[in-house]
Formats: sequence, structure tokens, C-alpha cells
Amino acid sequence: MKEIKLTDSEKDLMEIIWAKQKVFMKDILDLYPEPKPASTTIATLLKRMQNKDLVGYTLYGNSREYYPKVAKGEYFKEEMTSMIDRFFNSSVTQFASFFTSNTKLTQKQLIELREIIDQQIKE
Repeated sequence: MKEIKLTDSEKDLMEIIWAKQKVFMKDILDLYPEPKPASTTIATLLKRMQNKDLVGYTLYGNSREYYPKVAKGEYFKEEMTSMIDRFFNSSVTQFASFFTSNTKLTQKQLIELREIIDQQIKE
């Protein structure tokens, strides 16, 4: 998957599309919290996301049912890889050191993290 950058507005819209999997414009607008964006704003975001090959649609008469073309997990994986590359010189070790040193993880969370790593080592 090529690197894709989403704006915050596009991410908000993708969250709705990922959650619903198939959704019409009216449903998208209904799912937005107040203050709701204008339908033209949503249409513009959808068009940009189609151009990025993130969203597709099926046409039913004059209505379009939108669906994600990229799974949320795949997008998140690419986003994390890009962040590690940019900020930590592609070093997962530097990222892990920063993450564990600069977040307020509880003892329980650190143990859970170690168990996840131990499980990956065994596989």
C-alpha cells in the first residue's frame, strides 16, 4: 500500500465509513456530531478520498453507497510504520524506548506489553 495521508476531517469521515462498511450520504450526515458539516463539505471529502483510492461507491439511481477500499487495520499499520520511519529513524527499539519512557503506563500495562512481546518471540 502506498503511503496515504489523511487530514483530520478525512480521518473523521473514514471512521464513520469503517464503522458502517456501507453507508449513504444521508446516513453519514446523521452520524456526525453537532455541529454537522455541510453536505457539500462531506461530498468534497468523499471525492478527495476516492482520488486517494480509500473509498469507493456503488450507484443506486442517483444515490451513492460508499464503502472503504482500505481496511482500518491496514491503514493504521501503514500510519504507524510511517511515524516510526519519520520520528525514530526506522528504529522500533527507539520507538519502544520512547513509548515506555514517556507514557504513564501502569505496572500492569507494562507486564501486558511484555507478555505480548514474549508471545511474538515464541512464534
